[in-house]
Amino acid sequence: MSKDQHSVCHSKTFETIYQKYSKDLRRFIFFKTQDIDKAEDILQETFIKLWDNCNKVNHEKVRSYLYTVATNTFLNMIKHEKVVRKHQQGINNPTTNESPEFIMLENEFMDKLERTINSLPEKQKEVFLLNRIEKKTYKDIASQLNISVKAVEKRMHLALLVIRRDIGNI
Repeated sequence: MSKDQHSVCHSKTFETIYQKYSKDLRRFIFFKTQDIDKAEDILQETFIKLWDNCNKVNHEKVRSYLYTVATNTFLNMIKHEKVVRKHQQGINNPTTNESPEFIMLENEFMDKLERTINSLPEKQKEVFLLNRIEKKTYKDIASQLNISVKAVEKRMHLALLVIRRDIGNI
């Protein structure tokens, strides 16, 4: 065989290489991916890279080249999938998909609400927090504070008036 016919770039030689190694290489890739479609894609990419770099590949080392390219392509695919998963999970802000402007407005609102609640008279603040934060009923609050249910209603009403005035009716 002449040197030109022994070159990987020669179409008959390339076809022979494909027939000789593709089946085992496909199995090798499938073992790694556990997905026949991905294995086929990587196999095709591997032989495309071999064809693109046929002048650089020594015929005696073609098997090693194929397995190295297939492994590297598989590892690159895994890295890419990891990046895609992180992006889909919103790695920068996993708890929300809200815009930065919305988050800023929400934080400003929460600060304003906290300041308004803290500015309430102590009795109104106590009733408001017991009802809205601790989720206690007016009856439970009344028995805890030793006051009537009407007194709890009055304090809650006054607290809500102050909050609506300072924050708005949201």
